[in-house]
Amino acid sequence: MMISTKGRYALRFLVDVAEHQGDGFVRLKDVSMRQGISEKYLEIVVKEMVKGGLLTAVRGKGGGYRLNRPPKEYGVKSILERMEGPLAPVACLEPGRESCPRSKECRTLPLWQGLDQVISDYLAQFTLADLCGKGNAESENT
Repeated sequence: MMISTKGRYALRFLVDVAEHQGDGFVRLKDVSMRQGISEKYLEIVVKEMVKGGLLTAVRGKGGGYRLNRPPKEYGVKSILERMEGPLAPVACLEPGRESCPRSKECRTLPLWQGLDQVISDYLAQFTLADLCGKGNAESENT
């Protein structure tokens, strides 16, 4: 499993917005400059996050982006799944897939199931607030 630039940039964008939205909506241009990411590429990433309900977008003067919920309510695992799709290390473990006809005799399946569980458990323990380095008290207000 490899996280694409789309997933990595989504996390960086959300962290930046969480850290700067105290003054209102955060402009894409400002995040682009702070993060060193192309505005054009960020537009693609942000569109997906707005569509997925992670962000609110407002056009025009004073517009930009805001989180829809406090940072502590954004799980890193769910953000990455939104941007990347299933995070399973092998196709046969992707949600909704038909069971592999070889699963009963597959000697490697337990290895992949264990890796899938480790990845899931690891990512599930982090929130956007953790990435921002904010404690619960401060992140509740943003």
